[in-house]
Order: sequence, then structure tokens, then C-alpha cells
Amino acid sequence: MRQREKAAKTRRRKRLTPKQRSASKAPHRNNFSPASEEKSVAHLSRELNEAFEQQAATADILNIISNSPNDTQPVFEAIVQSLLKLFPDALISLALRYGDRIDAAAVAAHEPERAEAWRRTISRTPLSREYMHGAALLDCRIVDVPDAKSAPAEFSAGAQNFLTSGNRAITIMPMMRRKEAIGLLTVVRRTPGPLSDKQLSLLKTFAAQAVIAIENARLLNELRQRTNDLSESLEQQTATSEVLKVISRSTFDLQTVLNTLTESAARLCEADMAQIMRPKEQGFYSAANFGHTPEYSAFIRNFTFPPGRGSVTGRVLLEGKPVQIADVLADSEYNVPKLGGFRTHLGVPLLREGKPIGVILLSRKVVKPFDAKQIELVTTFADQAVIAIENVRLFDEIQDKSRQLEVASQHKSQFLANMSHELRTPLNAILGYTELMADGAYGEPSEKMMGILQRLEANGKHLLGLINDVLDLSKIEAGQLVLELTDYCIQDIAQTVRSTLEPLAADKKLGFKVEIAPQLPPGHGDGRRLTQVLINLVGNAIKFTDTGEVAIKAEANNGSFRVSVRDTGPGISAADQAKLFQEFQQADNAITKKKGGTGLGLAISKRIIEMHGGKIWVESKVGQGSTFCFTVPVRVAQQVATA
Repeated sequence: MRQREKAAKTRRRKRLTPKQRSASKAPHRNNFSPASEEKSVAHLSRELNEAFEQQAATADILNIISNSPNDTQPVFEAIVQSLLKLFPDALISLALRYGDRIDAAAVAAHEPERAEAWRRTISRTPLSREYMHGAALLDCRIVDVPDAKSAPAEFSAGAQNFLTSGNRAITIMPMMRRKEAIGLLTVVRRTPGPLSDKQLSLLKTFAAQAVIAIENARLLNELRQRTNDLSESLEQQTATSEVLKVISRSTFDLQTVLNTLTESAARLCEADMAQIMRPKEQGFYSAANFGHTPEYSAFIRNFTFPPGRGSVTGRVLLEGKPVQIADVLADSEYNVPKLGGFRTHLGVPLLREGKPIGVILLSRKVVKPFDAKQIELVTTFADQAVIAIENVRLFDEIQDKSRQLEVASQHKSQFLANMSHELRTPLNAILGYTELMADGAYGEPSEKMMGILQRLEANGKHLLGLINDVLDLSKIEAGQLVLELTDYCIQDIAQTVRSTLEPLAADKKLGFKVEIAPQLPPGHGDGRRLTQVLINLVGNAIKFTDTGEVAIKAEANNGSFRVSVRDTGPGISAADQAKLFQEFQQADNAITKKKGGTGLGLAISKRIIEMHGGKIWVESKVGQGSTFCFTVPVRVAQQVATA
């Protein structure tokens, strides 16, 4: 271990030169004399004072920036005044770029005349690289000319004028925002000589502070503008929402809607007056107005505005787009009496299918044109006015059509009732004589005649059934079909239907089943009409079933009867099921066309079941038969009104 330490000391010693080893052994001597030490202290003191002044100036500017976030001018003035203190014999200028020109925003000099002359010089300086300010701004670089008499050749165009003003040296610092120069901070001196690195650094710091002030003001103004835009947008949306609420609540009160629109448009667009014009005879009249003088209100009450150049309304009607007259007194074509006291006039059309059906007018008593946002807002109100007008028009049309349809329906129902009655009377007589002839009242008929009489009787009864269906439907539509509510037995209804229609099933060799649940409660309703419904369902099942069987099933659940009629017929498609219970509608297939029918039976059955407070439906698939079902309350207290 000791040997390694000794070797390390030897190596370190060998690295030193003899002179270094000698110097390390010599005693330390003080190299500063008292005089040089005093100079060093004074130099340090000056540097400290300068640093303190610079920091104080920087702090003052930052304080002004914080106190004037949206006003850059106090910051600019503070910057040039602070630099003037740090460069006592100089002229300080802060200039900003405005498009293709430069303007002095702040100038400081001990002589006011010198400052004013420089301000004029800056405003006349072209934005060109041949001039020192133009080069600094366009190239985003520092231009430092210690002596204009030996200025670079590239600045010869401006150097001579610069010398003529009694100036010799100039330093121009660009004010950089990201990669763009937005202004210049300039130090002009009468004594030639360059600025030190510290002075250039200080100038750069003040340029950065000016940019901070500009950015703060820009961002704050943008924020305020956005806030104002949002507030304005919110106010407009609120007003629009309120108008839509009025439209929804006052669907049939057009005047209330128009009054709300005129007042809202005037308030949001800072207009003194507003009105909505509607068509009347050969022109347009004021349908709603806000803010008019009594004299003008009396004038427009009996005045119509025809299309033409003489009024804003007339021009809007001619052009079909917004029209604004900045000053009606200066418009030679405007010839409406100036009773309203307005100067600026705006008209926006109410368009339906591209054609004006009205006009919104806004007026101001002073010459102050409406801006694009306000015109857009009025256009929105115009669209809402069209909606309100259309709603009322359509409602009136619907009401009128409904009245016409109601009258036509009454006439149709009355016609069908009269026709059914007139047809049924002679038909009953024909059936009566047919039965008498078949019974031999007029002599014993031959076998051939008996066959004809039976066919005559069957067809007559079928025709009578059709007539009865038409009569029932007309009564239902006229509201004249009334249920006779009495007690009935569902078992008796099923047996009556079976005894009536079983012969038809037997003729087609179809099975006929009746499944009645035991101990069904007595019902209360119109038993005759329910029998009619069940006969219709079973009759259809027999008519459309060629093989298999037809079955009636009845049960009671939760206070209701559930009756179904099942068959093994061809089945019904989903598309046909949707229209089965509509009047004069049948399944659209070859079997239905072959079997015939009017398409009224199921529609009448549906109405009768619904009048009992029940419902009827079908369950079927093509090729798998059909099941028609209906439910009715066991006890029907009163007839249910149906549409």
C-alpha cells in the first residue's frame, strides 16, 4: 500500500514543469497596487449601478404591462423613456409594421423637435431593403451602423438623409414574434461608435417586452371579442329559442308570433323600429310593427307597398334578397314619406320556395348600416316567420279539408244507408216470394224449378248479407250503430253459429269443432253483434278452407272472453295481414279473388269488438292455416267510442 502511494506522488510530481514546481514553492505576492484596486472597485460599482438601473427599468415596464393588459401605448412610452435614460445622448424610437408601411408608435428625445422630425421620417420610410429599417424588418435581423459616413453600400439610399439630420450612428433591433418581425426598436446617436454587447442585449430585452405587451393586448382583445361573440350568440340563440317557443305555443295565433319576432329583431339588432310586411291585394301591408311613431303607424295602417324601387319593401320584392339603404335621405329613388324619422333601412325577404311572401324591415334613426351578423340574424327571424305563417296556412287548409271530408263522409254514409234500405226492401220481397214458391204456395214446383229456387234463395241471402254489411258500416261511420247491452251466454252464441254454418262445412266435407271451457261466466254486452262477428269469422274460415277442419274455441281469463276461430286453409302472408281489417280490403292472392267478397266483414267485426272495449287480430303463416282471435270484457259497462 505504501509503495503504491509513493509511486502515485512520484507520477504527479513528474507532471509539473520545473518552473511550476519552483513557483509552487515560492511565497505568494500581491499583484495589485492600491491604485489599480481602487479603479477595479469603481468599475464594479458602475456596473452594479447600470445593472440596477436596467433591472429597475425592466421591472417598471413589466409593472406597466401588468397594469395595462389591453393598452400597449403606455408600455411603448415607458420603453422609449427608459432607454433614453440609459442612452442619454440618443433618440429612441419604437415603430410598428402596418401592412406595407412603418409607423412610429413612440419616440423619445431630449429635444421635442428632434423627436417629431424623426416621427415624420419613419412614416415616410419605404418598406424596402435599401433602407435600414426596411432591411431589419423584412430580414428579421439587427442592423447596427456605427458610423453612417462609412455605412454599407446596401444602405446608401437612406444613409445620406440620416447624416443630413445630424445623426451618425444607428442600431435597429427587430421585435420578433415567433419568426416574424412585427416592429422595430431603434437607438439613434449623434456620436459615432458601436453599442456594446451588453447594450445590444439590453435592447433585445426591451424589444421582447414590447412584443409581450403587444401579444398580451392581442390575446386579451381576442378573448374579449370571443366573449362578446359568445354572449351575442347566446343572446341570439336565447331569442331564437323564445321565438320558437312562442311559435310552438301559439301555432294558431300568428299575430302573437309576428309581434314577438319584430320586437326581438329590433332589440337584438339595435334597431329603433321593426315591422313585418304581408301581402294584401296589389301590395304589402304592415302586419306587425314595433317602435313606430303614432304618425307613421297611422300612415302605414292604410298604405300598401307595391313592388318597385321607391321603398325598401318594393326593392326586396323585386330582388328577392336583403336590401339595405344606408341613408334614405341620400337615396334619390326612395319616395316613401319620411314620417317614421328613420335614416337607415334594412329589408329581408320571407321566402317560401324562393318567392317572397313577406318582408322584415328594420330601421334606425341615425345613419348606421346594419352589419353582416345582424343581417344574418334577421334572415333567421325571417325563416321563423315563414315557419309560423306556413303552420297557420297548413292548419287552416287541414281544417278546411277536414270539414269538407266530414261533410262528404256524412253524405256518403247517408247515401249508403238510404241505398241499403231501398235495396233491402225489394230484396226481402224477392226472398219471401221465393220461399213461398219453394213451399208450394203457388203450386208444387218441379225438381228442376226447386233447384233454381234454392239457388235464387241462396244468392238473395248472400246479397242481403252484403247490403246489411254496407248498412252496418255506414251506421258505424255515422256514429249511429248503438250496442244493445244485455246479458248473454257465450256457449249459446257458439252453438248458434255452429247450427247456422255447420251445413256449409258439411257440404265441403270439413270437420267442425267447438271447444268451450267449462263453467264460463255469463257475459254482458251485445250478444247479437258478437254472434254476427263469430258468424263472419267462421263463415270466412269455411269459405277459404277446402280440406281439413274449422274449430271454435272459447275461454275466459282475467275478466275477458277469448274466442278464436282456427282453420286449415292456405294461410295469409304478413303483408296481407296488415290490411285485413281495413274497409274494402282483402288478401291479394288468387284464392281470394276466386272466392270473392266485399272486404267489409272483418272491418265491421273489428269495429264491433272495439265498441265492446276489446281487440281482434289474426295469427297466420302461408301454408299453415289461420287463427282469428278476439277478446272482449266479460262485463261491458258502456259502449266505447271508436275513431
